[in-house]
Amino acid sequence: MHTAALAAVGLADWSYQRLPVPPELFTQTTRALGGAGFTGANVTIPHKEAALALADSASAAARAIGAANTLSFAADGTIAAENTDAPGLIAAMERSPKGLSALVLGAGGSARAAVWALRDAGAREVSIWNRTAARARELAGALDARALTAPEPADVLVNCTAVGLLATDGQDGLGALNQLGLTLDLVGRYSYVVDLVYRDGPTPLLLAARERGVPALDGLAVLVAQGALSFELWTGREAPRDVMRTAARAAPAGERH
Repeated sequence: MHTAALAAVGLADWSYQRLPVPPELFTQTTRALGGAGFTGANVTIPHKEAALALADSASAAARAIGAANTLSFAADGTIAAENTDAPGLIAAMERSPKGLSALVLGAGGSARAAVWALRDAGAREVSIWNRTAARARELAGALDARALTAPEPADVLVNCTAVGLLATDGQDGLGALNQLGLTLDLVGRYSYVVDLVYRDGPTPLLLAARERGVPALDGLAVLVAQGALSFELWTGREAPRDVMRTAARAAPAGERH
Protein backbone atom coordinates (compact mmCIF):
# COMPACT_ATOMS: atom_id res chain seq x y z
CA MET A 1 0.00 0.00 0.00
CA HIS A 2 2.67 2.50 1.03
CA THR A 3 5.07 1.35 -1.69
CA ALA A 4 2.41 1.99 -4.32
CA ALA A 5 1.66 5.40 -2.81
CA LEU A 6 5.33 6.43 -2.76
CA ALA A 7 5.70 5.47 -6.42
CA ALA A 8 2.53 7.35 -7.34
CA VAL A 9 3.80 10.64 -5.91
CA GLY A 10 7.30 10.26 -7.36
CA LEU A 11 9.19 9.31 -4.18
CA ALA A 12 11.00 6.43 -5.85
CA ASP A 13 13.97 6.65 -3.46
CA TRP A 14 11.71 6.04 -0.42
CA SER A 15 10.80 2.56 0.77
CA TYR A 16 8.48 1.00 3.34
CA GLN A 17 9.42 -2.23 5.09
CA ARG A 18 8.11 -4.57 7.72
CA LEU A 19 10.06 -4.90 10.97
CA PRO A 20 8.83 -7.65 13.30
CA VAL A 21 9.92 -6.63 16.83
CA PRO A 22 9.25 -8.53 20.08
CA PRO A 23 7.99 -6.43 22.99
CA GLU A 24 11.23 -6.72 24.95
CA LEU A 25 13.18 -5.11 22.08
CA PHE A 26 10.61 -2.53 21.03
CA THR A 27 12.01 0.54 22.79
CA GLN A 28 15.64 -0.19 21.89
CA THR A 29 14.81 -0.91 18.25
CA THR A 30 12.49 2.05 17.80
CA ARG A 31 14.93 4.57 19.27
CA ALA A 32 17.53 3.42 16.73
CA LEU A 33 15.32 3.85 13.67
CA GLY A 34 15.84 7.59 13.18
CA GLY A 35 19.62 7.20 13.12
CA ALA A 36 19.23 4.33 10.65
CA GLY A 37 17.53 6.63 8.13
CA PHE A 38 13.87 6.04 8.90
CA THR A 39 11.45 8.97 8.64
CA GLY A 40 8.66 7.24 10.48
CA ALA A 41 7.01 4.00 11.50
CA ASN A 42 3.55 2.53 11.80
CA VAL A 43 3.08 0.60 15.03
CA THR A 44 0.74 -2.37 15.39
CA ILE A 45 -0.42 -4.49 18.31
CA PRO A 46 0.92 -5.10 20.90
CA HIS A 47 3.16 -2.00 20.77
CA LYS A 48 0.78 0.98 20.54
CA GLU A 49 0.83 1.97 24.20
CA ALA A 50 4.61 1.45 24.39
CA ALA A 51 5.01 3.68 21.33
CA LEU A 52 3.34 6.55 23.12
CA ALA A 53 5.39 5.99 26.25
CA LEU A 54 8.76 6.26 24.48
CA ALA A 55 7.90 9.31 22.35
CA ASP A 56 9.40 12.70 23.19
CA SER A 57 6.21 14.48 22.09
CA ALA A 58 2.70 13.43 21.18
CA SER A 59 -0.45 14.89 19.71
CA ALA A 60 -3.33 15.73 22.00
CA ALA A 61 -5.33 12.88 20.45
CA ALA A 62 -2.59 10.29 21.05
CA ARG A 63 -2.24 11.40 24.68
CA ALA A 64 -5.99 11.34 25.25
CA ILE A 65 -6.27 7.89 23.67
CA GLY A 66 -3.23 6.57 25.50
CA ALA A 67 -1.82 4.84 22.42
CA ALA A 68 0.02 5.72 19.21
CA ASN A 69 0.13 3.94 15.89
CA THR A 70 2.35 6.40 14.00
CA LEU A 71 5.83 7.65 14.94
CA SER A 72 7.87 10.33 13.17
CA PHE A 73 11.65 10.67 13.61
CA ALA A 74 13.18 14.16 13.56
CA ALA A 75 16.74 15.04 12.53
CA ASP A 76 17.62 15.89 16.15
CA GLY A 77 16.75 12.35 17.25
CA THR A 78 13.42 13.13 18.87
CA ILE A 79 10.34 10.99 18.26
CA ALA A 80 6.82 12.35 17.81
CA ALA A 81 3.76 10.17 18.35
CA GLU A 82 0.41 10.40 16.59
CA ASN A 83 -2.70 8.25 16.47
CA THR A 84 -4.20 8.00 12.99
CA ASP A 85 -6.41 5.04 13.97
CA ALA A 86 -8.97 7.41 15.47
CA PRO A 87 -9.44 9.87 12.58
CA GLY A 88 -8.97 6.98 10.12
CA LEU A 89 -11.95 5.14 11.61
CA ILE A 90 -14.22 8.18 11.36
CA ALA A 91 -12.99 9.00 7.83
CA ALA A 92 -13.68 5.45 6.63
CA MET A 93 -17.17 5.19 8.14
CA GLU A 94 -19.94 5.80 5.65
CA ARG A 95 -22.12 7.52 8.24
CA SER A 96 -21.45 9.96 11.04
CA PRO A 97 -21.67 8.57 14.59
CA LYS A 98 -22.92 11.92 15.86
CA GLY A 99 -25.94 11.40 18.09
CA LEU A 100 -25.71 7.59 17.83
CA SER A 101 -24.99 4.92 20.42
CA ALA A 102 -21.95 2.72 19.82
CA LEU A 103 -20.54 -0.51 21.22
CA VAL A 104 -16.81 -1.22 20.99
CA LEU A 105 -15.58 -4.80 21.38
CA GLY A 106 -12.09 -5.04 22.88
CA ALA A 107 -9.95 -2.99 25.23
CA GLY A 108 -6.54 -2.74 23.54
CA GLY A 109 -4.90 0.10 21.64
CA SER A 110 -7.30 -0.01 18.70
CA ALA A 111 -10.29 -0.06 21.03
CA ARG A 112 -8.93 2.96 22.91
CA ALA A 113 -8.68 4.82 19.60
CA ALA A 114 -12.18 3.77 18.55
CA VAL A 115 -13.78 4.83 21.83
CA TRP A 116 -12.05 8.21 21.77
CA ALA A 117 -12.86 8.74 18.07
CA LEU A 118 -16.55 7.93 18.49
CA ARG A 119 -16.89 10.24 21.50
CA ASP A 120 -14.92 13.00 19.76
CA ALA A 121 -17.20 12.66 16.71
CA GLY A 122 -20.29 13.22 18.86
CA ALA A 123 -21.61 9.73 19.62
CA ARG A 124 -24.39 9.95 22.18
CA GLU A 125 -23.09 7.00 24.20
CA VAL A 126 -20.12 4.65 23.83
CA SER A 127 -20.06 1.28 25.58
CA ILE A 128 -17.23 -1.26 25.84
CA TRP A 129 -17.27 -5.03 26.12
CA ASN A 130 -14.17 -7.15 26.59
CA ARG A 131 -13.69 -10.78 27.52
CA THR A 132 -11.63 -9.54 30.48
CA ALA A 133 -14.19 -7.35 32.22
CA ALA A 134 -11.60 -5.51 34.32
CA ARG A 135 -9.93 -4.16 31.19
CA ALA A 136 -13.26 -2.91 29.87
CA ARG A 137 -13.91 -1.11 33.16
CA GLU A 138 -10.44 0.43 33.12
CA LEU A 139 -10.84 1.74 29.58
CA ALA A 140 -14.37 3.00 30.23
CA GLY A 141 -13.16 4.91 33.26
CA ALA A 142 -10.29 6.49 31.33
CA LEU A 143 -12.40 7.66 28.39
CA ASP A 144 -15.79 8.36 29.98
CA ALA A 145 -17.52 5.38 28.41
CA ARG A 146 -19.69 2.58 29.84
CA ALA A 147 -18.38 -0.92 30.53
CA LEU A 148 -20.73 -3.83 29.82
CA THR A 149 -20.74 -7.37 31.16
CA ALA A 150 -22.35 -8.56 27.91
CA PRO A 151 -22.82 -6.93 24.47
CA GLU A 152 -26.04 -4.94 24.06
CA PRO A 153 -27.78 -3.56 20.95
CA ALA A 154 -26.55 -0.17 19.72
CA ASP A 155 -26.61 1.90 16.55
CA VAL A 156 -22.97 1.14 15.72
CA LEU A 157 -20.87 -1.94 16.51
CA VAL A 158 -17.07 -1.75 16.19
CA ASN A 159 -14.97 -4.90 16.61
CA CYS A 160 -11.46 -4.04 17.78
CA THR A 161 -10.43 -7.58 18.73
CA ALA A 162 -8.45 -10.05 16.62
CA VAL A 163 -11.30 -12.59 16.59
CA GLY A 164 -11.85 -13.73 13.01
CA LEU A 165 -8.38 -12.76 11.81
CA LEU A 166 -7.48 -16.19 10.49
CA ALA A 167 -9.74 -18.20 8.22
CA THR A 168 -8.45 -21.52 9.58
CA ASP A 169 -8.13 -20.82 13.32
CA GLY A 170 -11.45 -22.30 14.37
CA GLN A 171 -12.98 -18.89 14.79
CA ASP A 172 -15.34 -18.95 11.82
CA GLY A 173 -19.10 -18.77 12.03
CA LEU A 174 -20.91 -19.10 15.31
CA GLY A 175 -17.70 -19.91 17.18
CA ALA A 176 -16.22 -16.52 16.31
CA LEU A 177 -19.43 -14.70 17.19
CA ASN A 178 -19.52 -16.49 20.54
CA GLN A 179 -15.99 -15.31 21.29
CA LEU A 180 -17.27 -11.78 20.73
CA GLY A 181 -20.24 -12.38 23.02
CA LEU A 182 -22.57 -12.12 20.02
CA THR A 183 -25.28 -14.19 18.36
CA LEU A 184 -26.68 -13.93 14.84
CA ASP A 185 -29.86 -12.36 16.20
CA LEU A 186 -27.91 -9.77 18.20
CA VAL A 187 -25.81 -8.81 15.16
CA GLY A 188 -29.08 -8.02 13.39
CA ARG A 189 -29.95 -5.47 16.08
CA TYR A 190 -27.10 -3.12 15.13
CA SER A 191 -27.69 -0.68 12.29
CA TYR A 192 -24.02 -0.45 11.23
CA VAL A 193 -21.09 -2.81 11.81
CA VAL A 194 -17.36 -2.07 11.56
CA ASP A 195 -14.83 -4.90 11.83
CA LEU A 196 -11.23 -3.68 12.13
CA VAL A 197 -9.94 -7.17 11.28
CA TYR A 198 -8.65 -7.36 7.73
CA ARG A 199 -8.00 -10.64 5.97
CA ASP A 200 -8.61 -12.30 2.61
CA GLY A 201 -12.38 -12.62 2.48
CA PRO A 202 -15.03 -11.40 4.91
CA THR A 203 -14.77 -12.13 8.62
CA PRO A 204 -17.45 -14.14 10.44
CA LEU A 205 -18.81 -10.90 11.89
CA LEU A 206 -19.12 -9.29 8.46
CA LEU A 207 -20.77 -12.43 7.08
CA ALA A 208 -23.28 -12.37 9.96
CA ALA A 209 -24.01 -8.69 9.32
CA ARG A 210 -24.51 -9.37 5.64
CA GLU A 211 -26.87 -12.27 6.43
CA ARG A 212 -28.96 -9.97 8.62
CA GLY A 213 -28.95 -7.15 6.05
CA VAL A 214 -26.84 -4.83 8.23
CA PRO A 215 -24.51 -2.38 6.40
CA ALA A 216 -20.91 -3.18 7.30
CA LEU A 217 -17.40 -1.78 6.83
CA ASP A 218 -14.33 -4.00 6.67
CA GLY A 219 -10.99 -3.35 8.32
CA LEU A 220 -9.17 -2.78 5.05
CA ALA A 221 -11.09 0.46 4.47
CA VAL A 222 -9.99 1.69 7.90
CA LEU A 223 -6.42 0.52 7.26
CA VAL A 224 -6.25 2.60 4.09
CA ALA A 225 -7.73 5.67 5.78
CA GLN A 226 -5.31 5.64 8.72
CA GLY A 227 -2.40 4.71 6.43
CA ALA A 228 -3.11 7.70 4.22
CA LEU A 229 -2.92 10.02 7.22
CA SER A 230 0.43 8.50 8.27
CA PHE A 231 1.73 8.87 4.71
CA GLU A 232 0.86 12.57 4.71
CA LEU A 233 2.58 13.14 8.06
CA TRP A 234 5.83 11.62 6.82
CA THR A 235 5.98 12.92 3.26
CA GLY A 236 4.09 16.22 3.34
CA ARG A 237 2.29 15.03 0.19
CA GLU A 238 -1.39 14.35 -0.32
CA ALA A 239 -1.91 10.61 -0.12
CA PRO A 240 -3.13 8.93 -3.34
CA ARG A 241 -5.97 7.12 -1.58
CA ASP A 242 -7.30 5.35 -4.67
CA VAL A 243 -3.84 3.94 -5.38
CA MET A 244 -3.46 2.82 -1.78
CA ARG A 245 -6.89 1.22 -1.76
CA THR A 246 -6.22 -0.72 -4.97
CA ALA A 247 -2.83 -1.91 -3.73
CA ALA A 248 -4.22 -2.98 -0.36
CA ARG A 249 -7.05 -4.93 -1.93
CA ALA A 250 -4.64 -6.74 -4.27
CA ALA A 251 -2.05 -7.68 -1.64
CA PRO A 252 -2.04 -10.84 0.49
CA ALA A 253 -3.30 -10.11 4.02
CA GLY A 254 0.20 -10.29 5.53
CA GLU A 255 1.58 -7.66 3.15
CA ARG A 256 -1.01 -4.88 3.50
CA HIS A 257 1.29 -2.14 4.77
